[in-house]
Amino acid sequence: MEAADYEVLSVREQLFHERVRECIISTLLFATLYILCHIFLTHFKKPAEFTTDGSQSCPLMSCLFPVPLSLVVDDEDATVNKIALELCTFTLAVALGAVLLLPFSIISNEVLLSLPRNYYIQWLNGSLIHGLWNLVFLFSNLSLIFLMPFAYFFTESEGFAGSRKGVLGRVYETVVMLMLLTLLVLGIVWVASAIVDNKASRESLYDFWEYYLPYLYSCISFLGVLLLLVCTPLGLARMFSVTGKLLVKPRLLEDLEEQLYCSAFEEAALTRRICNPTSCWLPLDMELLHRQVLALQTQRVLLEKRLRASAWQRNLGYPLAMLCLLVLTGLSVLIVAIHILELLIDEAAMPRGMQDASLGQVSFSKLGSFGAVIQVVLIFYLMVSSVVGFYSSPLFRSLRPRWHDTAMTQIIGNCVCLLVLSSALPVFSRTLGLTRFDLLGDFGRFNWLGNFYIVFLYNAAFAGLTTLCLVKTFTAAVRAELIRAFGLDRLPLPVSGFPRASRKTQHQ
Repeated sequence: MEAADYEVLSVREQLFHERVRECIISTLLFATLYILCHIFLTHFKKPAEFTTDGSQSCPLMSCLFPVPLSLVVDDEDATVNKIALELCTFTLAVALGAVLLLPFSIISNEVLLSLPRNYYIQWLNGSLIHGLWNLVFLFSNLSLIFLMPFAYFFTESEGFAGSRKGVLGRVYETVVMLMLLTLLVLGIVWVASAIVDNKASRESLYDFWEYYLPYLYSCISFLGVLLLLVCTPLGLARMFSVTGKLLVKPRLLEDLEEQLYCSAFEEAALTRRICNPTSCWLPLDMELLHRQVLALQTQRVLLEKRLRASAWQRNLGYPLAMLCLLVLTGLSVLIVAIHILELLIDEAAMPRGMQDASLGQVSFSKLGSFGAVIQVVLIFYLMVSSVVGFYSSPLFRSLRPRWHDTAMTQIIGNCVCLLVLSSALPVFSRTLGLTRFDLLGDFGRFNWLGNFYIVFLYNAAFAGLTTLCLVKTFTAAVRAELIRAFGLDRLPLPVSGFPRASRKTQHQ
């Protein structure tokens, strides 16, 4: 072999080894996310839906250790639920990967800038980052369009009438339902694309992979971005009250010992009334009394927690946490406001796609590594706020998962909603100008990203809604704290019917 052939062979071997290395790293990253999501979901699933009567095969064991009927389900239902849970775990791992996608890319760029020739980070390159973006896009399409509908139909299926019962019969019914749903969705997408551009829809009638799936995912991503627009301002305002419940508030004109004594006395009085119902000649609502006792016990536990808290935790932890939330929220609104001005001046501020991930050449923040860290913190903060706002909204409050008491269909709904939110996070962050990192792969192919009016109105709506929610929350919180601090909440309220009744007795 000549020298040129050896050079070509060495280049091909190097490309092959780089490809294998990228596959191994991607597999390890996804396996780690999958294990974390599986542990997370096992803490919310209903144990009764996955427990089978395994003692039926042994009569002696069934007699010695009987299983409660409420904890026994059919073996077929348990198998179906286990398969659906694995599909939900896969979807949740993809959602977590979509959340980490943009921060990982920003941090990787700064690491390559700081250590350009380090031997131990040679595996971190633009090809790996670009491959991760493509994998997240592919798995998001796969989960939203195929896996999650399959999981839902699989849990609800019973098999065709007249067919043999079993998991295989349910699979047949689920596949048929999924095919019909796919045809329906493709028909709707084709009609929508024909309304927008009739010529393009006719030319791409058979182009399923290159046109319809990206177009469908573009519509889903647009819905996710709109959902983030509604949930994030609500979550930013809700974060202050959630943090206030988790931390110990400082004492402002309060006597916690007096409140604790009053709560203990009320609890003792209600407990004595429940234990001796015959001591009162009026009929008692025992269920209402039990609820009042539970509320008083919860209040007493919170008061004891506040009383045991140290002065540092009480007077320093809560103000610092609130200050951090206020700084992050104000910084987010300020960045969006600056981005609105940049949209009016510079066309380069518009979000766009990038096909070649040229990392390690220039920083995507004007402040360098410090600005990149701020971008990553803001992206995570807005994602957490959007999740808090999503579960705090009246429309999705019933979807909130409960510890060891979440049905399988509810887990599927949560995974779908979280995937829609997280897959729209890179587009959401780039549209608001939180980062200059352009969208890679098919994330930058969305048609509406090039529309100036949509991007401008989106930024203006986010800034306006966030400011409105914060002003309303802060004014209501300050008013409530002042009323509670001065003890005005314990004043007796006037009864609206009392003057009318007294007027009636005067006439009599």
